[in-house]
Amino acid sequence: MNKFTSKILSAAVALSVGLGFTAAVVKEAAAWEPKKPVEFVIMAGKGGGADRLARFIQGIIEKNGLASKPFVPINKGGGSGAEALRYLKDRAGDPHVIMATLNSYYTTPLRNPDIGVDIAEFTPITRLAEDTFQLWVTTDSGITTVDEYVAAVKAAGPGNWKMGGTGKGQEDSLVTAMLEKKFDIKVTYVPYKGGGTVAKELIGKHIDSTVNNPSEQAGFWEAGKSRPLASFTPKGKLQGRFGDIPTFEELGYGSDMVYYMQRSVIAPAGIGEDVQAYYVGVFEKVYKSAEWQEYLTNKGLIPGWLTGSALTEYFLTEREAHRQMLQAAGEID
Repeated sequence: MNKFTSKILSAAVALSVGLGFTAAVVKEAAAWEPKKPVEFVIMAGKGGGADRLARFIQGIIEKNGLASKPFVPINKGGGSGAEALRYLKDRAGDPHVIMATLNSYYTTPLRNPDIGVDIAEFTPITRLAEDTFQLWVTTDSGITTVDEYVAAVKAAGPGNWKMGGTGKGQEDSLVTAMLEKKFDIKVTYVPYKGGGTVAKELIGKHIDSTVNNPSEQAGFWEAGKSRPLASFTPKGKLQGRFGDIPTFEELGYGSDMVYYMQRSVIAPAGIGEDVQAYYVGVFEKVYKSAEWQEYLTNKGLIPGWLTGSALTEYFLTEREAHRQMLQAAGEID
């Protein structure tokens, strides 16, 4: 090979490498990123499990610089989440809006078809975990077992025992209906806007019991003011101190006393695949963070990473299960 040919080949290689590098830079530059702050909608009021969780996630993102623009939590809990669902539907194609969901994601459209929301149309981002429920009473009540609880409710008389919960026809009321059916009891269900308020109302003795999520009652439990009687989970699902709470199955009440709250993130319909990929990437980093893994254990959540079509399938399966639960409870036809 003469010097002239060698120079040509070297130039060609350099050019191809340069073009490859340029193409890579262009490709990287073309990856979507938000151009302004992202609205992180929460379909519940302030102070409850969904609100606490979304704000904790937002803190992880901000602390670790996981997003190029800030995620701004916005509570839209009106109408048991109908306000948030309609807001997301009206923002179709908007890449700067995402939403933290809970099980009212299923129940509210089923109970309120007039809002015109079909959850199958939204863009799935991720399911980060499944939250759990426990039956809680105050320590001062003197109740220490489920049997004592059932006896106390029956002694109070039909409808005189007050069970506090978040919203009507939502998760807490469905779990309450499970208790009524299983133990042949009748309580008065008192709805509040958020789980944090429910927890405070129990400690204030304005209600007699709750089915709060762990994160909503954890502080009062640690302070010795509330007591969990049983967990609506299968054996071995919870870790840490919440794993020490007996499940209804372990107490001999059967395997049917199980109910989960999904903790997921979605986006409006009509966003690009690159936008979806960006948010999945952000939340994957959240999920793998030490802060999130510690939160799962400390707050009694069950790990549950899920994305894409598998997540949509999960949503639709759960929607059908909740349709049947609402029908059984007489909430819908």
